[in-house]
Amino acid sequence: MALTLKAILLASATTLMGCAIPKDGSVARLAAALSLFDEANIVHNFSNMGAAFNTVALTATSPATPFPEGKQLTFYSDFDAWRIARNTTAIVVLKDGQIVFEDYYLGTSRDDKRVSWSTAKSYVSALIGIVVARADIQSIDDPVTQYVPELIGSAYDGTTIKNVLQMSSGVAFDENYMSFWSDINRMGRVLATGGSMDAFAAGIKRRYTDPGQEMRYVSIDTHVLAMVLRNATGQSLADLLSEHILQPLGVAPGGYYVADGFDVAFALGGLNLTTRDYARFGELMRLEGQFQGTRIVPADWVAESTVPTANTEQGDLQYGYQWWIPPDAPEGEFFALGIYGQFIYVDRPNGVVVAINAADRNFLMPGVLDENIRSLRAISEKTRR
Repeated sequence: MALTLKAILLASATTLMGCAIPKDGSVARLAAALSLFDEANIVHNFSNMGAAFNTVALTATSPATPFPEGKQLTFYSDFDAWRIARNTTAIVVLKDGQIVFEDYYLGTSRDDKRVSWSTAKSYVSALIGIVVARADIQSIDDPVTQYVPELIGSAYDGTTIKNVLQMSSGVAFDENYMSFWSDINRMGRVLATGGSMDAFAAGIKRRYTDPGQEMRYVSIDTHVLAMVLRNATGQSLADLLSEHILQPLGVAPGGYYVADGFDVAFALGGLNLTTRDYARFGELMRLEGQFQGTRIVPADWVAESTVPTANTEQGDLQYGYQWWIPPDAPEGEFFALGIYGQFIYVDRPNGVVVAINAADRNFLMPGVLDENIRSLRAISEKTRR
């Protein structure tokens, strides 16, 4: 999910500048956001998203639970060429729960809180499984309007939670990052100017097909899942994530969500944690919902959510419940994916988790995603030797 382009942020800034200067710092945030994806600033910005957007804090343990160290990997000769080409900022590799490789690049450090982009979607999926197990959500076959009546009359009316988990809502949402008037970029303007993400979701009226018929990647779907979570539990997404996932995982303190002007977490891409913390989440999923002996996510949910169930084209990347699966994946291989090169890759058969953060402005170029998957698999294979 791409938040905005410079032109979109410029338009947002122009809108604000034509009014009285707000007291909440939104003009200053927009000024920072103007350079968000610029080549000279992107690495720094991806570790400092709070300078450009509203945020809500996450509560975590202090200090972070340490990882044990394993036998350190030395990589193949092409490794450096690949990670340099992809503008990689951090890599953490776990083998059987031990750190076997960790490095930081381009002036970043272990303590940086790095933006997740769409890897955040997979955290929302895990929370849905937890809340279903608690019976705050009765069934993922329930319509989303059962929990979010504000969506009655919207394009989500008649859509089930499962449809939305599978990115099969049928909602007409233009995710063209390069079009000023696309829905994804209109959404970016709402976020940047302190508008309401809830109101934006409720304002979507059109479908391109009936729910459940076709998987089409629609980032706003994940915000709707967050609306369901908040209304079903009476808790904010930040509080839910902190209580049920981050604290049990022992993540580093200081994490946060980018948020809209109503302190509503940007569920679909606004999580900011350390790379080690993203690896913790991958390890949780590798261990089928357990971490250091504590059950966090129901095992049956982990199994159900990380296998291909969405209606995708044969040979394409497959999709589960907010998780991606390669078309030729063995059972237990899946990953969370974010724009600009963010990955949480799980290879359960080999006991491997790889967390990668990057600032790759060429992430949409033909062949880059396939190359990244090959490289992730090569890293995993290296741990066998």
